[in-house]
Amino acid sequence: MLRFIQVIVCNLPRVYMIPRMAHRAKHPEKYSEEQCYRYAQLAIRRMMRSGHITTKRYGVENLPAQGGYMMFPNHQGKFDALGIMYAHKKPCSVVIDDARSHGLLVKQFVDLVHGKRMVKSDLKQSVKIIKELAEDTMKGRKFIIFPEGGYYKNHNTVGEFKAGSFKSAMRAKVPIVPVALIDSYRAFEEWSIRPVETQVHFLRAIPYEEYKNMTTVEVAGMVRDRIVRAIRDVVGPVK
Repeated sequence: MLRFIQVIVCNLPRVYMIPRMAHRAKHPEKYSEEQCYRYAQLAIRRMMRSGHITTKRYGVENLPAQGGYMMFPNHQGKFDALGIMYAHKKPCSVVIDDARSHGLLVKQFVDLVHGKRMVKSDLKQSVKIIKELAEDTMKGRKFIIFPEGGYYKNHNTVGEFKAGSFKSAMRAKVPIVPVALIDSYRAFEEWSIRPVETQVHFLRAIPYEEYKNMTTVEVAGMVRDRIVRAIRDVVGPVK
């Protein structure tokens, strides 16, 4: 949290970026998805630089070269989506809990990358978002979905994955990319401003043909197991 405060203070001279994010988000006729994403990455790089955060990326070659797909990472903290977007060269977006998405900067950032807000307590709205995700991904878009549904100071351990998180991928019949985040929690959850390094591991994509006969519960378990193994290979045993 101390680093988060430092990032905010150091970037006060760049507060102009917030209304610029909002402006770009409101004018898709002027700013392409690529242009918006590059501006989001610029903001991320500036936050990382001022916060003394470095992120190493692995497995970029595992990302599908063509078409849309969905990335399912473990969830550790506020930096998770930013770290993935920093490591992911092509434009991608994120699915976020609506309750967490309306704060200053968060709102503008989510709008800039054309993210999806999900109201967890509204079943009808959730179904609508699942349908939109499937449709957009079939058109070639890429999304980050956190199947744990939140983060609970779990550090490099991995919670249970919610099976419903995978409905949109199965509906769209697109590849699923497991993503293992390591030490991502250290960026904004630790009370420290010492330099920190996080890791993003893009694991082998799972094509639809590989999971089409599985239930959402089975898919959730398979993706979680692969992420757990990847983290264990780097930092040792996790739950």
